[in-house]
Amino acid sequence: MDDLRKEMLKKLPKIDEILLILERQNIYDLAPHEIVKETCRKVVQDLRDKIVNVKKKLPSEFSPDTAAVAKEVEKSIRGLYRYSLRRVVNATGVILHTNLGRAPLCPEALERIMEVGRGYSNLEYDLVKGERGQRYDHVSSLICALTGAEDALIVNNNAAAVLLVLNALAEKKEAIVSRGELIEIGGEFRIPEIMHKSATKLREVGTTNRTRLGDYEKAISDKTGLIMKVHTSNYRIVGFTEEADIESLAALGKSRGIPVMDDLGSGCLIDLDLYGLQHEPTVRETLAKGVDVVTFSGDKLLGGPQAGIIVGKKEVLAKIKKNPLNRALRIDKFTLAALEATLMHYLNTAAAPKTLRALKALTEPVADVKKRAEELIRKLQNENFDQLKFSIREDFAAAGGGSLPTQQIPTVLVAVKNKNMPATKMEEKLRKLEMPIIARVDKDEILFDLRTVTEDELVFLIEGLRQINI
Repeated sequence: MDDLRKEMLKKLPKIDEILLILERQNIYDLAPHEIVKETCRKVVQDLRDKIVNVKKKLPSEFSPDTAAVAKEVEKSIRGLYRYSLRRVVNATGVILHTNLGRAPLCPEALERIMEVGRGYSNLEYDLVKGERGQRYDHVSSLICALTGAEDALIVNNNAAAVLLVLNALAEKKEAIVSRGELIEIGGEFRIPEIMHKSATKLREVGTTNRTRLGDYEKAISDKTGLIMKVHTSNYRIVGFTEEADIESLAALGKSRGIPVMDDLGSGCLIDLDLYGLQHEPTVRETLAKGVDVVTFSGDKLLGGPQAGIIVGKKEVLAKIKKNPLNRALRIDKFTLAALEATLMHYLNTAAAPKTLRALKALTEPVADVKKRAEELIRKLQNENFDQLKFSIREDFAAAGGGSLPTQQIPTVLVAVKNKNMPATKMEEKLRKLEMPIIARVDKDEILFDLRTVTEDELVFLIEGLRQINI
């Protein structure tokens, strides 16, 4: 270590000196002594690490005085009052954007969360019998009515649903899965790893592109606990392919006394074909083919809160419910409230795509998206944005969230070019606003995809451009 760095380390302010300055500024009105002191230590340690570890030569004036460090400590503590999880405007065109929270909740779901959260609730209390009840009963009858299932169970996400079903039905046994269905979901979680954690042994059959019914038949033994099919909802294999259909697998399982599970991943409750989208198997049609248990997500194509939904035959669900993991993976009252409100929209299947935002974004005619883009252009042109140039462009949006991976959804973009600022800098500034705007960047333009921006969010785009161009 050179002499300059050693001298800088000696000049670092002492914690007591920093605290003395902060006390005079009434810092304890913002946080207790313990938090203030720990923040002081962290800020000083960060400075020490920078002096020691930064490779380049540091300027001689780098070592800050006590007042400057105190100011940094106060800034850090005030930052504790700033919400980290915040609403953003999704202008990317990725409808079920995992990083941006997937499906926005409908107004009724938000109202139910507020209603249930502001007081006590009958979460596990049967109002009719006056005794303890099951939390899942609040939505199970609704789910069964919509899917044709005999029973239903809800956990905190679909990976948890798969884990629970595997552990309950095939612990220390084999689960037969096609090699072409050993998928990886978001966050680098893979089906084989989930199976391992569930204490289930993976039995691969077939090849990546071709798996026949006979491959499953040959793999069945006295060690088999489950036949598992995984819907490749986040990718597609095309070309020279073959797979055993779920109806044949259900018949095979029934003949051998082995339960059959179908993990739909991104579960769908309506026929997307009616809206010009590629066919996605619905939960009802899958159960109608004789499957014992089906798992799917609540926050993807269903358009509700994050949840893992398990539906199927009553005797199979009874075994799953008794599994000790069920308690560890159960959902809270807020998820139940939001899910119940979301599911009610499906009682009118024609209305659901108009009232659930994610479904509306998937199915909205491109002509309506274009009208919204043209409205944004008109409003922007009325502003004093001399340095900005606007244009409309046609493109394709994506479903996202591991859903409809090959579906190109026609959309309309508003491109914004700044004469005085690179697009990358504009993107950064928009992202750091009080109401963050997440947009695409294409060369020297910012792109707002209007398929994922609602009419009442246009004001945020206009105000955001105003703020970054002041």
